[in-house]
Amino acid sequence: MRPAGPRRDRVGYAFVSPAVLLFLVFVLGPFVAAIGLSFFAWDMLTPARFTGVDNFTRMFADPLLYKALANTFVFALASVVTHLVGGLLLALAVNRAMSRALSYFVRTALFFPFVISWAAVALLWKYVLDPTFGIVTHYAGELGISTPDWFTDPAWALPAIIGIDFWHTIGFTFVIMLAGLQTVPKELVEAARCDGANGRQILWHVTIPLMSPTIFFAAVITFIGAFQIFDPVQIITPQGGPDDSTLTVVMYLYQKGFESFQVGYASAVSLLVFVVMMAVTLLQFRGSRKWVHHQ
Repeated sequence: MRPAGPRRDRVGYAFVSPAVLLFLVFVLGPFVAAIGLSFFAWDMLTPARFTGVDNFTRMFADPLLYKALANTFVFALASVVTHLVGGLLLALAVNRAMSRALSYFVRTALFFPFVISWAAVALLWKYVLDPTFGIVTHYAGELGISTPDWFTDPAWALPAIIGIDFWHTIGFTFVIMLAGLQTVPKELVEAARCDGANGRQILWHVTIPLMSPTIFFAAVITFIGAFQIFDPVQIITPQGGPDDSTLTVVMYLYQKGFESFQVGYASAVSLLVFVVMMAVTLLQFRGSRKWVHHQ
């Protein structure tokens, strides 16, 4: 028998209270605190001093912040494009007819790197791509191929981080794409094939339009995750790499808040990060009306 009236309400509140408490303590609370601290100068050692909008004025006048934002946008856009294309191609390949055991093995192999911590992945690739004793350098030398200094050359540092991120996180996008691909009604694919459509036409005019909600979801979460990239950059190219070529906005925030102890200024930067991600996400939702098709 179901509990009735106020008792049922109390049971419901009891079930949702842990999630609400976590949200208040770890999301809403820090967000409100960041808004308040952005109007103060505070180094965590001396009393906070009210400075008004000085932190925001300083923030928009700092060329290093614009450099960090540009690097972050390049990384995020490259991550979105490579993950959407790579994840879809992998999903199409795995979804083809193959034995159940082989399909399970391929899915596990593709998803496995995603469960490894960023620290382990960053250290692994820092060793693999080391210009002196790295595995890639060694075997490329055996073939007579010269490799660049991946993490000390400003032209290659950010592309190297993009490639490492792709290897580490493509499994998650692949699983999303595979799940969306398996929701495409087979009868529509068969109907298109009976009408004379070839594989490419079926892909562009049946599969992708029906998968557009999945592709949109993957694009949104990939951009949000990529815009907050920090771990591999901090571990592989400390302080933002050669000539700030890998400096991201979250690393810039970390340097100001936890290395220079400019907590008020770092809080202002964190609000900028939130506004940028919110604006881009809203633009994605607005643009989705033109290409996302719901059954």
